[in-house]
Amino acid sequence: MAAESSFDIVSEFDFQEMTNAVDQARREVQARYDLKDSNTSFDLSSTELVITSDSEMHLSSARDILESKAVRRSLSLKIFDYDVVEDVSGARVRQVVKLRKGIDAELAKKIQKMIRSEFPKIQPRIQGDALRVGSKSKDDLQAVIKFLREKADEVPTPLQFVNYR
Repeated sequence: MAAESSFDIVSEFDFQEMTNAVDQARREVQARYDLKDSNTSFDLSSTELVITSDSEMHLSSARDILESKAVRRSLSLKIFDYDVVEDVSGARVRQVVKLRKGIDAELAKKIQKMIRSEFPKIQPRIQGDALRVGSKSKDDLQAVIKFLREKADEVPTPLQFVNYR
């Protein structure tokens, strides 16, 4: 009897690349003539990024710069979860951007349902913030990966496929 092959579906990003993208965006904001005196700042923590600026227009420009730097560093724009723009003291505005990492239970169930409806012989199992997909056929597993890559626009978070064995 053949051993079961499997792979994991995860949603992660390289935090060092995120740090580099924020640093590059910070430098460009300081160098650009239209944003030089806007007092725009980026505060990065492990779970969120806070962008503060003088006006919504400057905040929008800073957000565009950040997104362009993230794309150049191979970071998906799906990891950014923007909150509403809020007013803070001194006629300044702030926007909190949550960084998506991991697959939450609701999304894992949705992906599990998509896989089971399309591939009845595949066993997707939820394991914390990841999803392990197992089957006796490696060809079926590759078909699942191809299927999920085609359906990437239906999933609100970027997916990576790791630990293929």
